[in-house]
Order: sequence, then C-alpha cells, then structure tokens
Amino acid sequence: MAQRLELPMHIEAPNLSFENARALRQGHTDTEKIFWEVVRGGRFDGLKFRRQHPVGPFIADFYCHEYKLVIELDGSVHDEVEQRAYDQNRDAWMIEYGLTVLRFTNQEVTDEVESVKQRIRQVIINT
Repeated sequence: MAQRLELPMHIEAPNLSFENARALRQGHTDTEKIFWEVVRGGRFDGLKFRRQHPVGPFIADFYCHEYKLVIELDGSVHDEVEQRAYDQNRDAWMIEYGLTVLRFTNQEVTDEVESVKQRIRQVIINT
C-alpha cells in the first residue's frame, strides 16, 4: 500500500500571509462570526478548525487540517467575473496540493447552517 504523504499545515505559506491572516482575524464578517461560533473549539463534531489560515500564497477562511478541508464563505463579490476566475485558480491550486475546498454563500450560512454542516459531514465521511 502506498504511504500517504503528510502535508504541512501551512503548505509553503510566505511570512506575509501570516501577517495578513492576523489582520483578517480582527476584521471578520458577520457571516464568518456565525460560522466560527458553529465550529470553534471542536463544537462541530469535535473537529478542529482554524480561521483565516495561511495556505501557500492564499488565506483560507476556515481550515481543518485533519481532513485537509478548506471552507470558503462567499459574499456577493464572488459573483463578479474577475473574482470567479481568481477563485477557480485559487481552488485549483489548493486541490493540486491535496486539499478539498468547499464554498458556501453567506446566505447559506445565515439561513441554512444545518444544510452547510451536513455538506461538510458528507465530505468528511467520503474522505
């Protein structure tokens, strides 16, 4: 059986990403606050999530290292053509490094948090 390669938690993240992540943690959105309350401190199925976590040249909104799972919460800016292209490239980079990326709209988090949790559980079960 092939041995599974263990990814480092911060996959090639430059020092600037850590500084930017610290700043982002101070100015989180209302939706990020809601989601953080759901997952922080192992509240969600005992999983450990980090918020504003450096991953290579990017910063993931939320990251669960145990399952190599990135959660992105998307506001309306992500509907713009340029932002969608950027998100696709970003997601492709993360997937290339073996990460799973789940994107949820802000509305899904605020209005359908149980559905969001179920989708995350489904991905974890299939991992």
